[in-house]
Amino acid sequence: MSTVIDAPLAWPWCQDFSELGLPFSQACPPTPLSAPHWVAQNDTLRAALGLPESLWQSDQTLEVLAGNAWFEPRMPHATVYSGHQFGVWAGQLGDGRALSLGAISTPIGPQELQLKGAGPTPYSRMGDGRAVLRSSIREYLASVAMHGLSIPTTHALCVIGSPTPVRREVMESAAVVTRVAPSFVRFGHFEHFSARNDVDALRALADHVITQHVLALQSLEGPVRYASLLRWVTERTADLMSHWQSVGFCHGVMNTDNMSILGLTLDYGPFQFMDAFSAHHICNHSDHQGRYAYNRQPQIAYWNLFCLAQALMPLIEDQAQALAALETFKQRFSDGLTQHMLAKLGLTGVQTGDGELIDDVLHALHDNQVDYTVFWRRLSHAVSESARLATAFEPVRDLFLHREVFDAWLLRYLARLGDVARSDQGQTMLRVNPKYVLRNHLGELAIRLAKEGDFSMVQDLCRVLQNPYDEHPEHEEWSGLAPEWATSIEISCSS
Repeated sequence: MSTVIDAPLAWPWCQDFSELGLPFSQACPPTPLSAPHWVAQNDTLRAALGLPESLWQSDQTLEVLAGNAWFEPRMPHATVYSGHQFGVWAGQLGDGRALSLGAISTPIGPQELQLKGAGPTPYSRMGDGRAVLRSSIREYLASVAMHGLSIPTTHALCVIGSPTPVRREVMESAAVVTRVAPSFVRFGHFEHFSARNDVDALRALADHVITQHVLALQSLEGPVRYASLLRWVTERTADLMSHWQSVGFCHGVMNTDNMSILGLTLDYGPFQFMDAFSAHHICNHSDHQGRYAYNRQPQIAYWNLFCLAQALMPLIEDQAQALAALETFKQRFSDGLTQHMLAKLGLTGVQTGDGELIDDVLHALHDNQVDYTVFWRRLSHAVSESARLATAFEPVRDLFLHREVFDAWLLRYLARLGDVARSDQGQTMLRVNPKYVLRNHLGELAIRLAKEGDFSMVQDLCRVLQNPYDEHPEHEEWSGLAPEWATSIEISCSS
């Protein structure tokens, strides 16, 4: 059984979601793990949170973040929510394997600490409440990668492993990842109380989000307060989708219970940064209908926002106000994606024909199955070198099977780019187009080593992904084309 210990001064607790109490969350002690040990430690995040360097040397910290103890007087808690899964109403869900330790005051604002994999909760639905080393490393590295790309995300402080056996498709070893975010409130939290016609709880939940996270709306009252909240969430979700699409990121399971009310990337399961670009790419082996394919992600986000709007209708009251809030998604997403893509191309301002220029290069990448990350990085170097090197674009051209298509596009692109300060434009592009992303095969290699007790690649990947635009010549091989065996990696909801 887990134990209670006094909280050290290093953990400055502050108000968090648990203070709403029932029916929003239930206190729940974590289930201890045998022989916990450090797997990965995010020192950059530790420093950003204002936690001391000695954190990783503390046996007390290890025990708490493994779920073997908790800090008095805050017993961890799990929250209840519902949601639509693969487009179907699933009813009550909740934190089945996540326990919140509470929120702490930090230099970057209040941050909630959550243990994923610390044992069953009242919402585990007959599950074991555990996470395995494989999935914990994937989530840890994914959150680091997204943060390094400046994409809104939950973050990960550390991973702790244990020899405790956990059965998935095969027997695996347990792990706990400590997740960090200003809030883990999801669309599904609102759906839960709306489905139960508990308007008082729905209002309390909405007011909590506004008071803690959307200070600009605090002075508003009545239905406009909640319609404005819906618009705020809609705009941030649109921004998130434009970020995802611009870097070729696939989430894989965009259920409403996996959508953050703050517009953060939440719940890394069958995610993937695409290798060969395919607009119809499906990264989740369990998604047999392709509901969450790459090109459908913005549409699904919009659908999920409609579910949120429906949940908020008892507070908004006026359907026209709700629809007006939702309508902001389309233009916000379109404008955001255009700006991201123009930046990747080294272009400023929006001119007639830019939309076609962007669409045509994406079609060419799709038709030729060109590696997405490699293309943009090579293009950046080519632009940088083109003023002095006539063959600068040859490495880019070599990525295409049908080179005449690229050649025709390149002429239009160079005309739009102009001849002034090409080197400067290329250097700007290198700060937008990453050299490194978390490719599936890199995660797989790190996991294989970790299963043998070697965590060095996990930490090396963490360091590289925190600065994905830098060259890191010692890890040059991580920036190249994915090996053929990478296509055989299958990821599903259990990943």
